[in-house]
Amino acid sequence: MTSKLWTRQFTAIVLMAFLFFLCLQLLTAGFPAYITELKNNPAQGGLMTTVFMVAAIVTRPFIGAFMHKVNLKRMSIFSLVFVCFTVGLGYGQESVPLLLFLRVLHGIGFGIISTILSTMATTIIPTKRLGEGIGYYGLATSVGTSLAPMLAISFLHYFSYNLLIILSILLTIATLVLSFFVKAPQMAVSSDSDTKKTTFKEYAFDKKAFFPCLLITFFTITLGGVISFLSELGKEAGIAGSVPLFFLIIAIVMTVVRPISGRLFDAVGHKVIIIPATLSGVIGLFLIAITQNTLTFFIAAVFYGISYGIITPTLQALAVSFVKKEKQGTANAMFFSSMDLGVAIGSTGLGVLASYTGYHFIYGFSILCLVVLLLTYTFVFFKGKKQTSIAGEASQI
Repeated sequence: MTSKLWTRQFTAIVLMAFLFFLCLQLLTAGFPAYITELKNNPAQGGLMTTVFMVAAIVTRPFIGAFMHKVNLKRMSIFSLVFVCFTVGLGYGQESVPLLLFLRVLHGIGFGIISTILSTMATTIIPTKRLGEGIGYYGLATSVGTSLAPMLAISFLHYFSYNLLIILSILLTIATLVLSFFVKAPQMAVSSDSDTKKTTFKEYAFDKKAFFPCLLITFFTITLGGVISFLSELGKEAGIAGSVPLFFLIIAIVMTVVRPISGRLFDAVGHKVIIIPATLSGVIGLFLIAITQNTLTFFIAAVFYGISYGIITPTLQALAVSFVKKEKQGTANAMFFSSMDLGVAIGSTGLGVLASYTGYHFIYGFSILCLVVLLLTYTFVFFKGKKQTSIAGEASQI
């Protein structure tokens, strides 16, 4: 296998990932803000994100099981057309039940496309550059995710919800156009496939990838709060105009951090970077929880951006590296489902909590999730090596 990373295929997939995540996360950030403003109900706004994530979570195991039997390029094209159509149906709508139903359809499309793109990427990344390659791919998805709230809040403030829908449609179309220039990768097949029929459960779940997926769930609970309710915290603190810049800072920080963390993963392993990154996230959330001015708010963005930029691709690289080549699609599906589960829990749970406590409190409360992440990671990789086969494999990376 060639060691070249930036092939034409990989570049196209990275661009598709950026555009698609930007499109869908525009709606993920925009819908809660739109509904919260329209109905004055943060819990109902958070529910918009929850149903989206749950639909993606339910969809991904089926995609992980069937992607070995279908043409990934063809599936991605049909799925993008589906997403474009369902996003367009939201134009001019104010009915919460209808918008919830559309969010379910968006989630199905997101679950399919995000799994396909990540599997395409990890399939063509050279093994010795896995951390670096996933770092760049993750950079595209995370920058798209980070810029989306900034654009969504700005569009809702200066323009309208309908214009936000139009922008999302245009981004989906751009992704669709790029998909025609990508070749469907040759999927790896198990060497014993002729003698043993692989079951749905085996393709939908792999216990070797479970532990990194568990850890990312803890982190993305905090991300759910940041994506869904930071605009409301800005209003509560009197710095609403600074919220879009918060997400821009995160995007800039991740652009710097991710290539470095990917190379460190390949060179020295994950233990050197996970713990400092988690502590950086704790500092970021603490500063958000106490912020009453723009300076503190922006410093919080730097620390949280460092954490987000390191933890997500590192844990994804772990999940993919723990499984056999032919199970990378399964590992990716599990990983993104775990991310979605965390965001869903964070959006709904923290939204309900905010209804009683205010927005500053929920970010301080979110620190507990990173503490649990840190303690669990430390126990398994430093104390519990004899108690789990996953940690045994991880010690070799």
